[in-house]
Amino acid sequence: MAVVTFVSHDGEKHGVPLEEGRSLMQVATNNAVPGIDGDCGGEAACGTCHVIVDQRWSDRVGLSGADEEEMLVMNPERQPTSRLSCQMQVSEAWDGLIVHLPEFQM
Repeated sequence: MAVVTFVSHDGEKHGVPLEEGRSLMQVATNNAVPGIDGDCGGEAACGTCHVIVDQRWSDRVGLSGADEEEMLVMNPERQPTSRLSCQMQVSEAWDGLIVHLPEFQM
């Protein structure tokens, strides 16, 4: 079973199973990962599912697209590998993926 690890700002790790065909936000909310709210339901309209992809994974999962950038540009915690997890369609090939959660999204 493929697993993704969400790492909170204080270092707490939450390993959850990846669900092919779902967004990373759905995986997080289905598994009650703290810090991922997904208030807009995956429409890239709120930024409450912001994650920072571990640098080692950024090439595999890709960078943010235009829709994501509209929300991320306003976020003071934006990093070069920031993504909206609602826009990341999960793949079994992402087994071992690590994403970090911003401090002020808790």
